[in-house]
Amino acid sequence: GKSTIANLFEKKLFATGRHTYILDGDNVRHGLNRDLGFTDADRVENIRRVAEVARLMADAGLIVIVSFISPFSAERRMARELMANGEFVEVFVDTPFEECARRDPKGLYARALNGEIKNFTGVDSPYE
Repeated sequence: GKSTIANLFEKKLFATGRHTYILDGDNVRHGLNRDLGFTDADRVENIRRVAEVARLMADAGLIVIVSFISPFSAERRMARELMANGEFVEVFVDTPFEECARRDPKGLYARALNGEIKNFTGVDSPYE
């Protein structure tokens, strides 16, 4: 859902001539953040790095769309404070757990519920 929304939003902005870039959780974790897992400390570092990259890109004039699970309020606040006033908009996608588990295109919810994945937001790790 997050990536789908981000991609649709980017297409609309691009169609109006805006310069955009999407930082998506899956893609960033395969490159910049491939050394991070899903412990609380790694999740904090994941968001810190992405926020810093987003700030640099925004400083260069891009509209940066960041599509991530950011479960900790302190890290969302940190990301907001890095950006210039008025350049941060947070969108909370509130999908019921049951719907997330039903969609589950990567099978992650099933694995987390079976205990195969630890620190999974909504299963054994909270969203603040």
